[in-house]
Amino acid sequence: MDSVDTIFALSSGAPPAAIAVVRISGTQAFEAVRALAGKVPAARKASLRTLRDADGSTLDEALVLTFPGPATATGEDLAELHLHGGRAVVRGVEAALAAMPGLRKAEPGEFTRRAFQHGRIDLNEAEGLADLLSAETEWQRRSALAMAGGGFSRQIEDWRMAILVLSAQVEAVLDFSDEGDVSETENTNISKRCLELHDVMTRQLSAPSAEKLRDGLRVVLAGPPNSGKSTLLNALVSREAAIVSDIAGTTRDLIEVPVSFSGMPFLLTDTAGLRDDSQDAIESIGIDRANAAIANADMLLWLGTEGEGPEHSLTLEIEAKVDDPSHCIKSSNSLRLSARTGEGVVALIDWLVETGRTMLPPPDSFAINQRQQGLLKQCALSLSAAAKSTDLLVSAEELRQARLALDALTGRASTEDMLDALFGRFCIGK
Repeated sequence: MDSVDTIFALSSGAPPAAIAVVRISGTQAFEAVRALAGKVPAARKASLRTLRDADGSTLDEALVLTFPGPATATGEDLAELHLHGGRAVVRGVEAALAAMPGLRKAEPGEFTRRAFQHGRIDLNEAEGLADLLSAETEWQRRSALAMAGGGFSRQIEDWRMAILVLSAQVEAVLDFSDEGDVSETENTNISKRCLELHDVMTRQLSAPSAEKLRDGLRVVLAGPPNSGKSTLLNALVSREAAIVSDIAGTTRDLIEVPVSFSGMPFLLTDTAGLRDDSQDAIESIGIDRANAAIANADMLLWLGTEGEGPEHSLTLEIEAKVDDPSHCIKSSNSLRLSARTGEGVVALIDWLVETGRTMLPPPDSFAINQRQQGLLKQCALSLSAAAKSTDLLVSAEELRQARLALDALTGRASTEDMLDALFGRFCIGK
């Protein structure tokens, strides 16, 4: 993948469609436009042009826009061809572009990678953009927008400037230490400021992670055989996602269904009925998997006898099948429902949403992922070490390590393999 090449790709939805947008980025972008349209239109103004191939045959009547770099999405000269969205039209224009010297089809995520390489976005904004493209719920969309919009990056830059100031103060103290003019108060202030920054970062680390927002809150439905788990799952997702039968042991494996309530992502999991007397080897495996799912659940909905559910930090007792006179009655602390009639299902969804709000980042705020958490933790540990050290040379080195961790967060220091993995998440035209 050569960044010297000029790249092109379809950047809108797959044809057929009303309009197809082909993007061209690189030093030969405007020459490509000239070859197709005869001349380069005025910058940042949509112009109607007839596009022709090298033989002079008409390809399409299209709107053409040009954006001179570096003030573009990629930091390079950029052009867009707004074509009629038929497959043959797109194929014809792409073939004409591919035949031009120095042009090639873009790799997945290459437009965004060039934006990163030219300083138009940093690594955190790129990760936010990747999350935005894969967002399926309103909660995910708003969080991804906050990250893509630079919310976390601005916070990192504030921390970086504060650490640079502390580093300068430490260097100044070291310079004056030869003259015996070192203030104990100044040393104390440096340590205090290091700990303050450490505490702020620790609070950020304690916030809900991006993975929880991306994957959804794990809600496990558990109980003995025939307690109504599969029927309840179907009622919550409004479709027949799980097989319902009066035969004990029908559900033998985990059935996971992603769903959104009030724009909030959840992953509902139906499990095998829990019992100790199963003689079926396959059912026993299902029960083991059910117990593992319960251990990893954010919330447990227990449909069995009250108080007999597995140990879990957040369990809601469900009094199920209230339409059946012979159902298992529970105390007033439980939630009464009938998945068959719909009674109590809305109340259960309301409980899931209200409980979920405490487990996800607030709306319109960013959430940091595992990579970001690891580097931020390194930075916080270095700040703590700098604050506690009685050797200013050690403190200076720890502050330098803290800056390096922040640089890795934004992509100032990053490995090629990590960049390949990130930008490979994007589609070809992004």
